[in-house]
Amino acid sequence: MKELWIPIKKVWKFILLLFLILLTFSYAMFQGGFVSWFLLYSFLPFAIYCVAIAFYSLNELEVTRTLQKLDYNAGEPLRVAVTVKRSKSFPLFYLLVEDNLDDSLKFANQQKKPKALLLPGLKKEFSYEYIIEELPRGEHFFQSFTLRIGDPLGLFEKEKRVTSEGKIIVYPAYSDLLYRPFENQYDQGLTASRERVQRDTSMATGVRDYQPGDRFSWINWKASAKRNVLMTKEFEQRQSHDVFVVMDCVPDNHFEPLVSFTASLLRAILKKGAQTGLLTISSDRASFPIRGGEQHLQQLFYHLAKIEAKCISPFEKVLDTDGLFIQQTVSFMLVTAQITKPLIEKASFLGQRRGGTITLFLIKGEKVSPTENERSLIAMANARGVRIVMVHEGEHKAAFSEVNFFD
Repeated sequence: MKELWIPIKKVWKFILLLFLILLTFSYAMFQGGFVSWFLLYSFLPFAIYCVAIAFYSLNELEVTRTLQKLDYNAGEPLRVAVTVKRSKSFPLFYLLVEDNLDDSLKFANQQKKPKALLLPGLKKEFSYEYIIEELPRGEHFFQSFTLRIGDPLGLFEKEKRVTSEGKIIVYPAYSDLLYRPFENQYDQGLTASRERVQRDTSMATGVRDYQPGDRFSWINWKASAKRNVLMTKEFEQRQSHDVFVVMDCVPDNHFEPLVSFTASLLRAILKKGAQTGLLTISSDRASFPIRGGEQHLQQLFYHLAKIEAKCISPFEKVLDTDGLFIQQTVSFMLVTAQITKPLIEKASFLGQRRGGTITLFLIKGEKVSPTENERSLIAMANARGVRIVMVHEGEHKAAFSEVNFFD
């Protein structure tokens, strides 16, 4: 029905335009005089332009979108330059250009559509810019532009959607944390060690496949030549500083700060020289093995950029169903915004099974104190050997200071 109405509407506008021309001509013929003929001749250019607009094709308009870069961090501004080119110098009265953003970018732009009203005249090339002040985390797609032109009388308007695809990735915002491995995995204190993560490179205990992040000096060239693949020496490790992080993906108001802290934690661990892995269960299960290096960090950040809070199972169920926790030499850190009794019981069970302490980072809002229920749960966690570290939004750097440890 809508497709049938479009040609009918065009025919009706032509009839209306013809009626206006005949009306002014009749007025000039019957009235006579300078005023009536001046009115006719003044209206004719507008009428001719309306007819020209009706036959003007928008296919000659080429729209391009230019982005300064394709990778951003959450909270950064996005500056977009839009350029319109055409082959003919047809006089356009106006050109309305709208960039069709996805829903997440529209919300970030306070639901304002990035429109621009241009007065191109006879120009063959013209451009404009728009800015989105704070980008949200995620993978965002650009698909098309909507172009609109019209005549001064408002009789004829034409609209066309021009495809112009693009994509940006917005990584989670992170803070520069000073990661310090907890000593109580080997002793019984609740402080954090300031020593640099080291491996005992004086004694090689075997060889293994090369992994990104291994040092060049660790490569065993003889074993690599025999197997025709790069092999790395396996050294005796004085202390296990490898860390496996599990992030809660249950829907919560503090999910974005939770993702931001997880990104900061992973980055700090890798910058310290240790290796880390990550487990998330949202709409899909994603597990990253314990590795080191910049490439591994990029993989983790890319995953955190796209992660959504879509887990339907409680956090303790996630811990209960995964089999990675049988590793004895790995430190486990849990990141969540909700603390419950079943979660503490599960974390305590895992700690006893591994013979160590599980660290649980509890993400809270800025300057939000724990409730009475949370305080009782924290006391129960301490009694069961679960270390609770409370992290407030915007204060990630204090995560490894003693004031955040609940004894």
